[in-house]
Amino acid sequence: MGNKFICMTKKDGKENGSRSKRVGRSQRKLMVEEEFLHRQALSMAIQQHQLSQRFDGSMSRRIGSTSSRRHTLPDPLSNGKQGPENLENVKTKKVVLVHGEGFGAWSWYKTIALLEEVGLQPTALDLKGSGIDRTDTNTVTTLADYSKPLTDYLENLPEDEKVILVGHSSGGACVSYALEHFSQKISKAVYLCATMVSDGQRPFDVFAEELYNAKVELKFNLSVSIILLSELLSAPKTIVTQPRQSEIHCLGSSELFLKESEFLIYGNGKDEPPTAFMFAQQQLKGLYFNQTQTKDVALATVSMRPIPLGPIMEKLSLSQENYGKSRRFFIQTLDDRALSPDVQEKLVGENPPEGVFKIKGSDHCPFFSKPQSLHKILIEIAQVP
Repeated sequence: MGNKFICMTKKDGKENGSRSKRVGRSQRKLMVEEEFLHRQALSMAIQQHQLSQRFDGSMSRRIGSTSSRRHTLPDPLSNGKQGPENLENVKTKKVVLVHGEGFGAWSWYKTIALLEEVGLQPTALDLKGSGIDRTDTNTVTTLADYSKPLTDYLENLPEDEKVILVGHSSGGACVSYALEHFSQKISKAVYLCATMVSDGQRPFDVFAEELYNAKVELKFNLSVSIILLSELLSAPKTIVTQPRQSEIHCLGSSELFLKESEFLIYGNGKDEPPTAFMFAQQQLKGLYFNQTQTKDVALATVSMRPIPLGPIMEKLSLSQENYGKSRRFFIQTLDDRALSPDVQEKLVGENPPEGVFKIKGSDHCPFFSKPQSLHKILIEIAQVP
C-alpha cells in the first residue's frame, strides 16, 4: 500500500482555495465579534467592581404537547456565523433569561447577542441580591424575595403578552415559582441544567444528589459543601465532627470537613445560622467552568457574588392546576461537574418535561462554553408550535 495521492485540476484548486478563504474570513469575523462582546462585558464588570466596593464585583443589568424529544448537540455553529433563522411564525418573541446561583444578568451576554441577531427580544434580569442589585445577599431569605425582580417583570407584562422563560442552575427554582404564580404569562419554560424540582422539594435537594455520585476530586469539593450546609442549617449551633460512613468516603476526614467550612458566610454573626456561601475560585473553575475559555472565567471571577442560602433551602409548593399544566423543556449539559448528567437525567425522569435536549462537551455554563449550541436549541424550542 502506498500514500494516497489526489490530483486536482487547476480550476478545482482555485475553487477550493476560494472556498477556504471565505471560511477563513467567516471564522475571523466571528472571532472579532465575540472578542468585542467579551471586551465590552469585561469592561462593564471591572467598572462596576471599581464603583461599588460593597459587592464582590458585578456588572450585570437588565438587558434588553408532543412526545418527549431528546436531541444531542455538539457546537456545530462555532466554525461560522449563525445563519438567519425563519422566526416569522414564532408567536412569543420575548425571552427572559434567569441566571443561576452567584451569577447575574451579565452571564448571558453571548446569548443576548445571538438572540437579538435573529430578531428575538431577550431580557436578562438580576435576581434579588445578585449582579448589580444592591440588596445585601445576607438579607435574602425566601424564594419569593429572591425571585421578586422576575415576578415584578411578569406582573407588569401587558395582559396579551407572554414570554419564554429560561432558568439556569438554581434559577430553575425561580422559573418553577413563576410558573406557579404567573402561568398565564409564560408560554414555555426552559430549564438549563437547572433545579427542576417536584412539589415539596428544595433546590438544595438536587445538588445533594451529588453526594452519592462523587466519582472525581472536583465533586469531592462540592460534596463537602453540601454536607456542611445540610448539617449547619438543620442544627445551626452544632458542628458535626463524626460524619456518617457514606460521608467519610467523600470527605476523607473530619479535619478536612471542618476546614471546608470557610466558604460559608455568617451575615448575622457566628452564633447564628449561615446566611450565604461563596465557593473559592479554584472550586468555581473546577465545578462550573471546566470547558469555559479563560477570558470568560476571568469575567465570572470579578462578577460573581455570594449565594443566599434561604431560597435554595425552601420547599416549593407546586400545583397541578398551574405548574402542572405548563410547557417545560430541559437542556442537559453532558460534561457538567456541578450538576452531573446522572442527576440531570434523574430530574427529567422524575418530573418529565415536554422536550429534552442535550449539549455535548458543555460544562455547567453553556452560555460560555457552548453558546452557539445553546442558541440553536433555544431557537428550536421557540419554534415548537
